[in-house]
Amino acid sequence: MTTTLVTGIRSLVTNDPALGDGSPLGLIEDAALVVDQSGHIAWAGPAAAAPDADVRHDAGGRACVPGFVDSHSHLVFAGDRTAEFHARMSGRAYSAGGIRTTVAATRAASDDALEANLVHHLTEALRQGTTTFETKSGYGLTTEDEARALRIAARHTEEVTYLGAHIVSPDFADDPAGYVALVTGEMLDACAPYARWVDVFCEKGAFDGDQARAVLTAGKAKGLIPRVHANQLSYGPGVQLAVELDAASADHCTHLTDADVDALAHSSTVATLLPGAEFSTRAEWPDARRLLDAGATVALSTDCNPGSSYTSSMAFCIALAVRDMGMTPDEALWSATAGGAAALRRTDIGRLSPGARADFILLAAPSHVHLAYRPGVPLTSEVWREGRRAA
Repeated sequence: MTTTLVTGIRSLVTNDPALGDGSPLGLIEDAALVVDQSGHIAWAGPAAAAPDADVRHDAGGRACVPGFVDSHSHLVFAGDRTAEFHARMSGRAYSAGGIRTTVAATRAASDDALEANLVHHLTEALRQGTTTFETKSGYGLTTEDEARALRIAARHTEEVTYLGAHIVSPDFADDPAGYVALVTGEMLDACAPYARWVDVFCEKGAFDGDQARAVLTAGKAKGLIPRVHANQLSYGPGVQLAVELDAASADHCTHLTDADVDALAHSSTVATLLPGAEFSTRAEWPDARRLLDAGATVALSTDCNPGSSYTSSMAFCIALAVRDMGMTPDEALWSATAGGAAALRRTDIGRLSPGARADFILLAAPSHVHLAYRPGVPLTSEVWREGRRAA
């Protein structure tokens, strides 16, 4: 292994206020990076002060930003829901019931087919700059199918989430209490060894507050850390439950009371916003400005799934957040990198300062602002993960 000096960086986003201009982005103009033998950042600063390294790589005047951290996705699935999307865009309202379509396709798919589909989407995301991703189960809803989904996911990421409580399984349509007992008992026992996180869709049509609490507390007892699908389709108890149980994140956060916003602002629970879902369902946008002004930590993620947000593009989500959710370009990029890292309780990613993992993107642009300024344009020029070029 050798050290690498990346020089010729027009603007470098470090996400370390102690570096560069003192802003949350820690922006350095005319910058350089040194990557050490272990694939971590050894040095970041002005190019004129850069130390020597074994190998030089010229960024050619491009901007450099941390690799995107996609902290919420659903990538172990089969089939698609094109017909549902077409119908919805033709005037039919979205509801959580569409998940059952994917459950049927996923149960019928082989392990090889599920893994091939997962790898396809991971490769697609990597080419667009996503260097860390979380993904969930939730399309099996039997003990065997949930466990195999997590087993497959765990071969590709450390950030694996048990979401047996996505919806009540069709097999338990007349016995939701029985399904909660399965999710908190036998299914949890089978799934916990492959997961880091436990999640629940706390929403009308899915799981109410008491059911969600039972799922999350059972997961915590098995050593899993809570995350919550909270307040997406309506006002509800999800955010307050997430804060009470010290969940790493409350995800969606579309319908919030003042008390919900205050609770998030005074907790370590990150508000993870998923604008792809609102785009794909023509729903009300989350109010990022309200959360940020209150002092809450905000993350952006794709929610990539075949039903309500079939996008793997973090850049697209940044553009939506700036255009429709009240975020500045700086805030949106921070939320898609350092914010995602906070939602995963990680300090080794989402920044480009000494000690961090050398996950970064060279953009075909002189500034990170182009991510929102030029929506839909493929600006990812190079992707580096753990100090090596990956795409």
